[in-house]
Amino acid sequence: MSRPLLITGASGLVGRALVARLLAARHPLRLVSRTPERLAASGASAIGWDGCTLDAAALDGTDAVVHLAGEPIFGGLPTRARRTSIWASRIDSTKGLVQRIAALPSGGRPRTLLCASAVGFYGDRGEEELREDAAPGDGFLAELCVAWEEEARRAEQLGLRVVRLRFGVVLSRAGGALPVLARAFRLGLGGRIGSGRQWFSWVHLDDAVALALRALEDARLGGPLNVVAPEPVRNADFTRAVARALRRPALLPAPAFAVRLALRDLAVELLGSRQVLPARAQALGHRFSFPDLPSALATGLQ
Repeated sequence: MSRPLLITGASGLVGRALVARLLAARHPLRLVSRTPERLAASGASAIGWDGCTLDAAALDGTDAVVHLAGEPIFGGLPTRARRTSIWASRIDSTKGLVQRIAALPSGGRPRTLLCASAVGFYGDRGEEELREDAAPGDGFLAELCVAWEEEARRAEQLGLRVVRLRFGVVLSRAGGALPVLARAFRLGLGGRIGSGRQWFSWVHLDDAVALALRALEDARLGGPLNVVAPEPVRNADFTRAVARALRRPALLPAPAFAVRLALRDLAVELLGSRQVLPARAQALGHRFSFPDLPSALATGLQ
């Protein structure tokens, strides 16, 4: 790729790892963040924004846009104002990006848009195996992901190849959910959530980045792509695996009623069951570095 890539959310967990891989391969980058000063040391061009509106000049001449920005789902109390902010950080930002791309002359537009989404798209689906062609589910997160992906798909009308990356829970010692869980277990506060029977779809950070790179480079990919490991596990099994890796007990389950009381309509993210499979990646012969949970935890918790 001789033309630069533009990446939003470049200072987030997946963004940082993706940027490191691309810089190592000497790809020219334009990195977009609310805190561009955190990216100055990377040597790439750092661009600030308010999380929703980006100057069209930043997009002009780019080869591809990787849109990873979005306020963390569990970054605070689930108030109405916070849900509004979560929605705006994804829907409004994606809408704004596509509008800016549309304003460019056709020769200056990127050819590809990778837009983050999440397995929350599928809602609470019990024992159903969920491949990319599965219908969306119900609830706040499912509605959020549907609207998010719809805004990204508008870029297809502009001639872009659009890939919607439906991330599972990304496991890494560098950030995200795993260090938080590890601290709880080390304090003796770890345990299953609710019944523990719900399916949990996860992916190691290295594999999440590899799939994003595959989506950038493989012209056969368009539409949804499940960014998950090929072996989802039940919550209770995940809990036991973390406890075993840390040599700590898992004694304090979180009752479902307490999770619902604390998180309200976001509780389905922890209590809902989603057995998501990376069907499209596997059909293309993609090889996962960490296909099973023990291997992922061995690197993520050490």
